[in-house]
Amino acid sequence: MKIIIFLLIHLITPALGIVGYIFLIKKILKDSIENPPIIDLFFIYSMYAGILIIVLTELFWNWSAMASLGAFFHTIPGLIIMGFITFWNYKIRHVSVYQQLSFLSNLFYCVMIPTMFLAANLID
Repeated sequence: MKIIIFLLIHLITPALGIVGYIFLIKKILKDSIENPPIIDLFFIYSMYAGILIIVLTELFWNWSAMASLGAFFHTIPGLIIMGFITFWNYKIRHVSVYQQLSFLSNLFYCVMIPTMFLAANLID
């Protein structure tokens, strides 16, 4: 049973994220959007997938040093990366629905991470 949980968390979840990213990029390219946010969406997908894997690891697997490193990355460097992408997408958020959703998901990440960090510290 443990091997199935391990494979679901650490192999199937990222594989599904990559497949979803590829389908989204194909749709964006098919729609021929001006200045498509392909690289931005890669970072968005990787950040949210990382958070999902951290949550799944906490709930169903054993916490490890790698999980701690992932949590650290998503707290500080990830927040900085998403903040830069949010700032960049603010200027072009009205070009298409993809840029607007990219901007909103980055903005949500930049609000969600500090809020979760503060809530976790207040609960303890």
